[in-house]
Order: sequence, then structure tokens, then C-alpha cells
Amino acid sequence: SPAGMVLSVLVILLLSVLYEALKMGKAVLLRRALLALPRSLSQEALTEPQEGHGGPTQGSPSLMAFPTSFPRWFWFHVGQTLFHVVQVVLGYMVMLAVMSYNAWIFLGAIAGSTLGYFV
Repeated sequence: SPAGMVLSVLVILLLSVLYEALKMGKAVLLRRALLALPRSLSQEALTEPQEGHGGPTQGSPSLMAFPTSFPRWFWFHVGQTLFHVVQVVLGYMVMLAVMSYNAWIFLGAIAGSTLGYFV
């Protein structure tokens, strides 16, 4: 039906916009993660507790291998991973819709990608 086709094209358009928005969000999160990395990438700098978080792990090397609280860059990396998974799933969903070989669905995907990149 025509209403079903219009709805399908709008859904694909919105999925494409969301895909592009996630791509930009992932880039912003990457920049924040890079700023949160310590200046020195030595193993000691990565496992040291952050300033003001002194505790029982400072004197014991065996406990320093497993920090009790993860540093900020780790949480940014977890966020990037989740963004990536959602982006891949959305990308495959749009690809599957385009592989229906329907010209209107294809145009909806192109328009959504264009609009998402523009915004």
C-alpha cells in the first residue's frame, strides 16, 4: 500500500540519519578519550590510581595490576565500543533495506545519509 511504502521510506530515512549521528558521536567520544589518556603511555601510568584516589593499592605491586576503579579513558573506550556496535547494527539494517532493490527505499537511505551528515 502507498501508506506502508511512505512509512517504510521514512523509517529508513530516520535510520540513516541516526547512523550518521552515531558516526559523529563516536568521533566526539574518541576526541574526549584521547584527551583523557595520560601523557605517558607506560604501564605504570595506565595502572596508577588517579590523583587523590590513594588507597591500599599504592604499596602493593600485585594489587596495582588490577586497579579497583577504572580510569576515565577506559570508560570512554567502553562508550566507543557500544557506539560502534549500535552503528554496525544500524548500518546492516539500512543495507538490508537497500538490498530489497526498491528505488524509493534506496532514495530514502541516500536522503537520510545526506541529511544526517548535513546536520
